[in-house]
Amino acid sequence: MAKFELIATSAFGIEALVARELRNLGYDNIKVENGKVTFVGNEEAICKSNLWLRCADRVFLKVGEFRATTFEELFQQIKALPWENYLPVDANFPVNAKSVKSQLFSLSDIQAISKKAIVERMKEIYLKEWFEESGSKYPILISILKNNVTVMIDTSGTGLHKRGYREIGSEAPLKETLAAAMIMISRWKPDRPIIDPFCGSGTIPIEAALIGRNIAPGLSRTFISEKWDMISEKIWKKIRKEAYEAIEYDKDMEIYGYDINGKIAKIAINNSIKAGVDDCIHIQKRPVSQLSTKKKYGYIICNPPYGERLKEKKEVENLYKEMGKVFRNLDTWSYYILTSYEKFEKCFGKKADKNRKLYNGGIKCYYYQYFGPKPPKK
Repeated sequence: MAKFELIATSAFGIEALVARELRNLGYDNIKVENGKVTFVGNEEAICKSNLWLRCADRVFLKVGEFRATTFEELFQQIKALPWENYLPVDANFPVNAKSVKSQLFSLSDIQAISKKAIVERMKEIYLKEWFEESGSKYPILISILKNNVTVMIDTSGTGLHKRGYREIGSEAPLKETLAAAMIMISRWKPDRPIIDPFCGSGTIPIEAALIGRNIAPGLSRTFISEKWDMISEKIWKKIRKEAYEAIEYDKDMEIYGYDINGKIAKIAINNSIKAGVDDCIHIQKRPVSQLSTKKKYGYIICNPPYGERLKEKKEVENLYKEMGKVFRNLDTWSYYILTSYEKFEKCFGKKADKNRKLYNGGIKCYYYQYFGPKPPKK
């Protein structure tokens, strides 16, 4: 099998989690940078990383990397890349571009020149003047940062946060990838109860159930590279079969999701059914003021409202004060709270043991972590 340099992109702040996931999948040649993790693997690695990565946004295949400060340099160096190793004669290859702090900044020009360079290379290789692009899709991304050009092909297609279980939900849904990251940062284990008192469309409880039962997050969806000539159908079938065999169906868990809005709670229930984990998640309508449990040593992991609009500020401050009172009654519990509100700790009434900067849909947030006592050893 061929060896490729692959890039798993992610939101800022969770790159180390993606690197940990890749190590758990058996990859060790790993480089962590802002917003991306580079690793080396074969065709199986493309399938496995797409199927299993919980926190990554997409997986790209790196075609080449070079410096360019003129369009002529860009054209010649893209043309010099071995496109015939990746693109069949009928490939549909749309070209996208992004540029940050670079001399080449016109995205439309970068796209047009890059496309022309690839076509010129293919003309020489395939001895054709015209390409219909009627075959499988190979979305190409030209990414330029400080004049360093990275040329990649997207192997995922739709972003990896689209697991296939969430059709509709609350107004500001939490991305599945960030929900999984929040759970992984908390080091929650399936033998401990977990509650999300602001569950919305059920993303945190569902992601916890998928983690607890070792269900690959990409099992219920397809990926753009499944139709590529370079990866045989046999490899995809093998990796999917291994993923199904890895599921721990008999794992008992206590996962709870509550929301003040009954309609949203019903959506969360439907989403948990679609995800195939409704048997281990209890979801109901309940305001945070009524949160109570006799269970001990559990985890609260939540993404409460932020009060982004000025008129909601007072409302949100009162909510955080309420949370402080209610959560303190659960004195053996650990709680993990994501919010963009800068004065959260003051309203909540307690300083976090730790906090971590994360981005939720471009909004800078802090993940406040309060560590409860460890349960006594059995």
